Amino acid sequence: MDGLSPVRGGVLHRLVHEQGLPVHLRVARLSSGAVLLGAAATHRALGLAAIARMRRALGVDLELRAFHDAFRDDPLIGRALRADPTLRPPGRPYPFEALAWAVTEQLIEYERAAAIQRRIVAAIGRRDVLSGLRDSPSARTLAATAPALLESFDLAPSRALALVRVAREVASGRVALEGEDPALHEEGWRRLRAIRGIGSWTVETLALVGQARLDQIPAGDLGLLKLVGRILSGGDPRARADEQQVRELFARYGRFKGLAALYAMQAAPRAQMPCPARSSLVDASVIA
Repeated sequence: MDGLSPVRGGVLHRLVHEQGLPVHLRVARLSSGAVLLGAAATHRALGLAAIARMRRALGVDLELRAFHDAFRDDPLIGRALRADPTLRPPGRPYPFEALAWAVTEQLIEYERAAAIQRRIVAAIGRRDVLSGLRDSPSARTLAATAPALLESFDLAPSRALALVRVAREVASGRVALEGEDPALHEEGWRRLRAIRGIGSWTVETLALVGQARLDQIPAGDLGLLKLVGRILSGGDPRARADEQQVRELFARYGRFKGLAALYAMQAAPRAQMPCPARSSLVDASVIA
């Protein structure tokens, strides 16, 4: 809904940037269930890097056999897991995009947040003239953006300021979001949490959606608070859990608790959750 991934003729298009240069990605699901990725780039290496970035966002390389073996008969998520073994977190190609969008989504309904995101992309997002596609703004661009401009897009003043502050931390290199090192992730989370307006939900959403950290669960998500409240109350639709109760319920899923929470929401259709990306096998090819 942020307008960054239009679908044309059954093919999803996404503009990303590698080393500051645009790469046009195409993603299509074949009749076999496989997913085909292609990239149009000025250099083959950039196309391959962009494909790797999208593979991470789609979660196609996640090794989940241990999760499936352990929980396929689980009373809470087993049925949903057996019905759809391809469920993945709704990943973003850039960790910073996941962080920035999480800030815009704080405490408001998703449709309104998506409208704010579209305005940000239209005003300061990166654009590729050849494809007509737009990419989300870089951390450097947002770091140099006046909070008043972000407020004009319907972003609350406190969140506009928080967004600029996190962008400055990332653009300066004081917070490192890319990479696979859990220790670097966690150091970045600590620095982000020190910024006023950045709480556990924002950081945990970054971790799950932007860094593929399946061991992290956005425990403050309203859908999860409602779901766990219903479970603990024996089915009261008005019940609400607190974050600690959410963490305690999903603790038994260990390093997969974030994915388990997505499956729990899948098993409870009345609860609200972002639509996750689904994928299976990927054949990567670069189109010069």
